[in-house]
Amino acid sequence: MYGTIRTAAYEPDPAYGPLPESLHVMRLGTELHAALTDLHDHARHHNGRPARLPVRQLNSLLRALAPGVVATGRDADAAADNPWLYGSEPVPAEVVGPLVGTWAAGLLRVREDDDTDDADVRALELEDRLLERLDTVVAELPPWETEEVDLTEATVSPGGTAVPARRTFGLLPEWLAHRLAARPFHALGSGIRFRVVSREGGAELVSWPPQAHQHRKQTWYYSALITIAVHTVPFAERFRVHVSTSIRRWATSLAVQPRDLRGSTVLLDVPLPWPDGPDRSRRLVENSLGYDHALGHLVWRRHSPAVLLPDLDIVRRYPKAAELFSAPETWLGGRDGIAAGIVYSPALGPHSVAPGLMPKERSLLDAWVEEGLRPMLRRVPDLGRVTRRNTPSLLLRSARAGQRETREEALSLGRRSALAGVLDGAPLDVELLWQTPETRDALIAALPPLLGLPPGRGARGEGETWRWQTGGVDIRVRARPAGPLADALRLPGDRRPPRALRFADAVAARCDLVSRCLTPRPDGPGVALVEIRGREGFKKFPDSDPKHALRIACARQGRLSQFITVPAEAEEALSHRARWAWLDILRQLGAISPPEHRVGAGIPGDLQYAALWLVRHTRKGPTRCPVRRLVAVRVRPGEGTVHGWDAERAEWVPYDRLLRLLASEESEAPSAVFAEARAGGTYQEAVGRRRSAYETERQIRTLLYQFRDRPTLLLADLGNLRQCWPRLRNGSLVRDMLGFGTDRDQRLTVYGPDLRLVLTRDGNGREEVPEWYAHDGAGKVGFSQGVWGPARPDNRVFASTTDVPHTATLPKGLMKLVPVTSHGTAPRKAAWNPVYLELTVLGCLSEKALADAGRQEETADSPAEWATLTHQLRLHDDYPPLSRPLPLHLARLAGEYVLPLAAPSPRPAESGGDGGR
Repeated sequence: MYGTIRTAAYEPDPAYGPLPESLHVMRLGTELHAALTDLHDHARHHNGRPARLPVRQLNSLLRALAPGVVATGRDADAAADNPWLYGSEPVPAEVVGPLVGTWAAGLLRVREDDDTDDADVRALELEDRLLERLDTVVAELPPWETEEVDLTEATVSPGGTAVPARRTFGLLPEWLAHRLAARPFHALGSGIRFRVVSREGGAELVSWPPQAHQHRKQTWYYSALITIAVHTVPFAERFRVHVSTSIRRWATSLAVQPRDLRGSTVLLDVPLPWPDGPDRSRRLVENSLGYDHALGHLVWRRHSPAVLLPDLDIVRRYPKAAELFSAPETWLGGRDGIAAGIVYSPALGPHSVAPGLMPKERSLLDAWVEEGLRPMLRRVPDLGRVTRRNTPSLLLRSARAGQRETREEALSLGRRSALAGVLDGAPLDVELLWQTPETRDALIAALPPLLGLPPGRGARGEGETWRWQTGGVDIRVRARPAGPLADALRLPGDRRPPRALRFADAVAARCDLVSRCLTPRPDGPGVALVEIRGREGFKKFPDSDPKHALRIACARQGRLSQFITVPAEAEEALSHRARWAWLDILRQLGAISPPEHRVGAGIPGDLQYAALWLVRHTRKGPTRCPVRRLVAVRVRPGEGTVHGWDAERAEWVPYDRLLRLLASEESEAPSAVFAEARAGGTYQEAVGRRRSAYETERQIRTLLYQFRDRPTLLLADLGNLRQCWPRLRNGSLVRDMLGFGTDRDQRLTVYGPDLRLVLTRDGNGREEVPEWYAHDGAGKVGFSQGVWGPARPDNRVFASTTDVPHTATLPKGLMKLVPVTSHGTAPRKAAWNPVYLELTVLGCLSEKALADAGRQEETADSPAEWATLTHQLRLHDDYPPLSRPLPLHLARLAGEYVLPLAAPSPRPAESGGDGGR
């Protein structure tokens, strides 16, 4: 067992001091900003809506083809005097000018491609005048200014958290990436070089050219991927630079039709078109490739610089979208000095190279990074264990057959007791709607051992029924063919209404069908277990997957719903999937409880758990209907109950009822709102007016007062809630205090005398938490489960890590980037990296909190104990380690039932006479 974990996180070294860099800065300037804005407004048909310049494509073009440009500033398009370009040297106007002019001409090309009536003679004359004005302005670009920039500039919040300068988030990762790219990575005889890829909020390093792996008479390509991002940690006075390592795979065998390609990232390696500059930059240019249904062919997406490259360099032949799609391997190897790689995603088909890196290889890359960042940045100190009590009271696994059987008997008895408590004497009615007899048989066979039931009895044929009555449970399973219930949805053919309204019409038709086939369950618990085709089976027609429609329809009949996909031919995992389907049904019924914790006497015996989760759907969501819905879940281990908050009735209801209520809710958005969103503004603006952060915060405050009756551990996820609760952002946090809106912070004990609040955070798709590996200090690395933190009694921020599942047996020294002879198949092995969960004990009964509340005589909490309790909630006998504590896991999964449907606009009253015809 390892006693230390190391994170791939770095911070400014105070011994080095500030990191001043003399950079050259260019601003858009008033004249250039005005000229570009007028041109952009004309290209957008003068629709009168305020909009910022779409400089994303221009910035990407400048970073790629203007040698010396280090980074582009944030919000440069919002105001003329904001920094726009940061350069290591003044880039000549002969380089910047053509790039700006080519991009501006591209704006008009987008407009001219539109089939509108505006492209008349007067419009063309106006365009000529606008372009002449732009040529005049570009001929005298704003001057470069020299500015001393501290790349580590930051302040400290009142709560003691570092607040980096806004430009640090973009500038520092770019600067570090270029510094690292200047050195090759040497390990075990390798010599891997990297290129820089700019991205929102950070930078990437991609090893180039890609490596090749031969398998099944085909060549598969992959690269090392290093991601660099700046983040903060609550109550840490220095910000962190997180460096993540992984594998980037390249698609060369595309098992997808062009019309099914919604969007794929493409990286271009192109020469610089300037005669006196270097041959190439250290960058790869990011683009997006997708199918345009209006044009009927593949195109470069609007923000892709690849659209403009042929205009800048008329000598070379750049790949067209369709050419790259038809011959990806040819372009990946390079053609006439130009190379292009399609970044692989599972939607493109199978890939023989598996994702992820094992700890040994990540530690080698991490050491290389550490060497390259010295002496400006230093590694964050390693974390040690804060407790030996890392697991709750779990049933131990054993390899011996007898002990395995004893464990399964105990687990089945516990599940049956939990289910009996939820049912409370009522029968459980399950409608099993199957498409293949193999799935039906697997599901019927999986239930008895899961609950310790005798084998069920039932006839083979349509409408057969199995029934079990034992141990306080009464379960009836009626199995019959799914028939048209599981068919694809058919959206109305009239495409004029918004997609959300057309989807709502299709759902209404499916609800009518379900109401004729399933018996309503107004009182007792009911479940519909439906076999449907996988996602691939509905890919031909968008929104044809019936899963969400069936979930809504079943909820209206008083039933929960669970789905299992049609098995592949001779599938071995069917029995495993059938078992998980029943486990998920038990979870939806609320027949689940966390194991007894083993933290110690510092945790109150009557403690309850609560969790908050905000469900956010956009117009691209499951029902094409935008919504924000706060979900609250309460778990009382001593009572074995799970409840959810019914905001409309202001009461706690059983978890299964909460799910059905969520699926039955309708959207407040009529068709007029969708029409406004399409014609006037963005979806975020339309929804923001109705679902403001103030309303969500009001709901949270109401919920907090529901926890005053007993000790409560409240769990919330930072990445999920901070958009609607801005005072949860790291820079606003203060120990043992809560803030809402513009009000002053209040003590947590004001909301509940025995309330504790723990905030969780994972990577959130942005590397918000660092990668990690355990080590023994002597070169041995691996994984280790536990709660980790610095050796300080006042520490509030901890790390929760879990071990790999017992089924994962890959050697931790597996090497993919530098395959050794003994690991010739290493690129085909998937690397499992357990989730690092950051735990911030924001509020507890600390000595200061007790003193402020006049309760000095009470024993103060240990933050480490509450972090340990939260960690133990990730562990359960029925599941592999959860990515979040169980109450938060239940709150998040409740979001699967948040499926609002668009309501039609009220019809105007019909008038008499001809107007009524």
